[in-house]
Amino acid sequence: MFSVIIPLHNKAAYVEKAIQSVFSQTFREFELIVVNDGSSDNSLEVVCNCQLPIINCQLIDQPNQGVSMARNNGVKAAKYDYIAFLDADDWWEPVYLAEMKKLIEKFPEAGIYGCGYNKIKNGKIIRANIGVEPGFERGGLINYCRVYAKTMYMPLWTGATVIRKTIFESEGGFNPELKLGEDFDLWIRVAMKYPVAFLNKSLANYNQDVDLKHRAIGEKLYEPQEHMFFTDYGKLMENADFRYLYERLVVYGLLPYYLAKKNKKEVDLILSEIHWENHAFKYRLYYKILPKRFVQLWLEIMKLGSGLKKMLTT
Repeated sequence: MFSVIIPLHNKAAYVEKAIQSVFSQTFREFELIVVNDGSSDNSLEVVCNCQLPIINCQLIDQPNQGVSMARNNGVKAAKYDYIAFLDADDWWEPVYLAEMKKLIEKFPEAGIYGCGYNKIKNGKIIRANIGVEPGFERGGLINYCRVYAKTMYMPLWTGATVIRKTIFESEGGFNPELKLGEDFDLWIRVAMKYPVAFLNKSLANYNQDVDLKHRAIGEKLYEPQEHMFFTDYGKLMENADFRYLYERLVVYGLLPYYLAKKNKKEVDLILSEIHWENHAFKYRLYYKILPKRFVQLWLEIMKLGSGLKKMLTT
């Protein structure tokens, strides 16, 4: 029923745990496809030492092409109707696939399925505060944009998302040009066309304690073609729910670009079209009122305070 895709690039310290979480699933109708995306460490050796069963496993070894192509190539090799993604540094709870199967059976009309998850940060387990009402522990259909915008926690996080293979293929898979937000880009296109089913149980674990150099999210500033913020969403921008979500994301996420004058032309264009009255006043201060050097100083003070707080609580 499920084809599980694990893209792998230099995650030797984590991948065994991810694989073990797949083979610890109580629901057994699945195949595992590990796509080694040109790892330069001993990730491939670790996978081979896991002694994967030959019957329902594939190992694809390819030159480094990026996580999007790794996932896309994994889906091309998949034999089952539903695709489940798991990054090599994350892991599932044993009932993840069983619960997702129930969700699929309850909402066969949906095109994509998600569940709650935990963030692992500084060794602490933090349950993702998905913006759904009580009762979604039994599952239900959601308005993806409204749920996302409510708490700014992704209701479809890749490690806790299952999609029909036919829909994945019809949308062209992940955009390989995007280095940040390739998952948002695909999920939003699907969510605006098909029902989204969601189960508010924390069944997957998002490891944020990985070294930042191995994660897309960090201090790096991307070129326009590499970042979801600079993607042309066309007619989606005419949808009020999508527009509000997109604006909430960019007024927060564009600040480093604005302060560094990175992609200035594109950033200025996006900011010129923001409906500022719909967003927190602090963003008007940051972008439209205060001098940049004052905003930079303030953010540095906040970052220092956050670091001190973390030191005092650990």
